[in-house]
Amino acid sequence: MQYGPIRCLSFIAVATFFLQSPFCVAQESTAKLDPAMAASQESNPNLDWYDVRSWGVEGRILPDQERKQWFDRLPGSAQGKVTDNVWNLSRDSAGMMVRFKTSSKAISVHYRLKKAQLGMPHMPATGVSGIDLYARDNNGKWKWVQVTKPATQEVQTEWIQGLEAGEREYAAYLPLYNGIEFMKIGVEKGAKFEGLTPRDKPIVFYGTSITHGACASRPGMVHTNILGRKLDMPIVNLGFSGNGKMDEAVGDYLIQLDAAVFVIDCLPNMGPAEVKAKCEPLVKQLRAAKPNTPIVLVEDRRFTNDWITPQKRQFHTDNHAALRDAYQSLTEQGVKKLYYIPGDSLYGDDTEGATDASHASDLGFMRQATMFEPVLLEALRN
Repeated sequence: MQYGPIRCLSFIAVATFFLQSPFCVAQESTAKLDPAMAASQESNPNLDWYDVRSWGVEGRILPDQERKQWFDRLPGSAQGKVTDNVWNLSRDSAGMMVRFKTSSKAISVHYRLKKAQLGMPHMPATGVSGIDLYARDNNGKWKWVQVTKPATQEVQTEWIQGLEAGEREYAAYLPLYNGIEFMKIGVEKGAKFEGLTPRDKPIVFYGTSITHGACASRPGMVHTNILGRKLDMPIVNLGFSGNGKMDEAVGDYLIQLDAAVFVIDCLPNMGPAEVKAKCEPLVKQLRAAKPNTPIVLVEDRRFTNDWITPQKRQFHTDNHAALRDAYQSLTEQGVKKLYYIPGDSLYGDDTEGATDASHASDLGFMRQATMFEPVLLEALRN
């Protein structure tokens, strides 16, 4: 059937009205969105539940310092010292990971998110608000198991069932762009369960939205978490979307950490003049407090369309030059254990490594991890 312009527009308007109406939204139940992910206020009576706060999570720095809420990345003392934007973003649980062992053949999780916005236009809810489960195989290698697909602010779900018999170690990565109020792990009654305490001497990343996790499809796919698995080390993610600016106030918290390596990856939020003004002071701040801890400086990735946008291409070129100048100056001043990662190929060379030219896709994150790994290994050896 053919419709004239007026009838076609009327049909679209009516359809849009019904799709956006409260009635239609109310009828679109959580169970219909994803039956397995429906939030529930009732605990399964056949499960034993374990609150992860009782043994701790990795990526939650300075755990002995008081917090506004338990899962905040920065302690409460940071409020008013770091910028308001950094403080608000620090309430996200990016980079946090909880480890446990269990013999259960089914695993459930129950958590409540701080923010009602579960996803973003360029990043799915699984990455923004999901919890991503990995396990060690029989050879000790980390492999993916399942991720939650949140459809509501409170999630209580059976993560996975039908697991192969045997006790094994699991790692659960917390949401990247949301925070959580509580988190519990549920296993079959009578199954063995052991919460594993956080490991010492993490690799500490200070950076931007890319470090924060944009735009990974799920938390385990950020390059920081990929590297944590590859190197089998704890990591701390101090990525602050739009606000990684080599700030001295953030440095005041970095120097309180017993880090294995510091990775400074702030250039995507900075210009050449800022790099020139702030890079050397931050490195000297870290080096004065931590004379033997390796420091890695990272150039910003290039926009994947900078081959056809000359102004952006020149910006990256100038930014890289500013960081190289700072690195050379620091080296000439005798700063030791300083390492450098070029940015030109962080996303690869085929323009396919980003979601929106700027932020990494899973492919881009894998490529970044491949670029970071040999430099981190060298820094750890020395």
